[in-house]
Amino acid sequence: MYLSSTPIKELWPNTLKGALRATSVAIVFWALAATLLYLLSPGLDTWPRLLVFSECVGLTMVASVLILRRVRAFSQFRPARRWILTGAVSIPAGYFVGHQFAFLALGESQRLVGHLSVSFVPIIFTLLVGGLGLHSFATREKLTQEATARSEAQRLAVESELRLLRTQLEPHMLFNTLANLRSLVREDPDLAESMIDQLIIYLRSALVASQTDLVTLSREFSQLRAYLEIMALRMGPRLSFQLDLPAPLESATIPPMLLQPLVENAIKHGLEPKIGSGTVEVVARATTEGIEIRVNDSGLGLTVASSEEHADRPISKSYGLQHVRDRLRAAYGTEAKLSLERRQPFGVSAVVAIPHRASV
Repeated sequence: MYLSSTPIKELWPNTLKGALRATSVAIVFWALAATLLYLLSPGLDTWPRLLVFSECVGLTMVASVLILRRVRAFSQFRPARRWILTGAVSIPAGYFVGHQFAFLALGESQRLVGHLSVSFVPIIFTLLVGGLGLHSFATREKLTQEATARSEAQRLAVESELRLLRTQLEPHMLFNTLANLRSLVREDPDLAESMIDQLIIYLRSALVASQTDLVTLSREFSQLRAYLEIMALRMGPRLSFQLDLPAPLESATIPPMLLQPLVENAIKHGLEPKIGSGTVEVVARATTEGIEIRVNDSGLGLTVASSEEHADRPISKSYGLQHVRDRLRAAYGTEAKLSLERRQPFGVSAVVAIPHRASV
């Protein structure tokens, strides 16, 4: 989905575990660098000594970078300037200070590097390898920031679509319900009163949902119940429904009004065009991967008996289903999904799968 999936905090970790992981990667990287230097310049020194010097230089360089990243004043610079300054400080520090650690590790006397003779091969090699490593991390950081910006833009776009969907759903439903109430007030006052009660519950839930990013499944199911009660009063015996939410899942959270378009599609595309009565079921279940929510209907069903992914099903292209898919992608990435399944002998199941770590 993104150019890079590595968060910036993992590129330059702030925890001990993250620092140890970065150190392990650096050890392997500089071991490969020592091997390459030995192969390119075999007369320079023995491979074990080159390995010790390479590791000490590389780890000192990594330590310098990690320290610089934690300096608040240093983070105020623009990315390009920050990385130039990082290289200007960490590469010389890694080369000169790292050599002193290498002398200490080898049990040799401390001395200034190059005080008797200067070899440009290790200097140039350190500049190239260190610069290459810093450039790699700078590129990954840039890609990660761009991916984060795109993700945030997508989230805002989906939120805007949600607001638009609410403005389309609520007035449409409100006007239709009020039109029914107008006729029921005289014909059946008790039924009109029941519809008003459910309308109040639905509108209160919709208002709460518009002010938060996540709602519990219990609240989402309460809103669905109010909506289905209203639709059942309007459609009469043509519509029956069932909601099944196990107690352990009541506190699980999902984006608000995620299931509403699926229930509306079940009624609009499945039950309303059908002659006779039908049912809508919303069933939540815990699975090994997370939570599965099914919106089942006994309506007309899919149009072509081919595979799910290639079936010619107009309802799968509706705005409501695409909206649900976009919201799942924005909230959970590719780990959550919405799929349609054919029911026997007729009807459709809209299945929402939410990963376990995202649903708690």
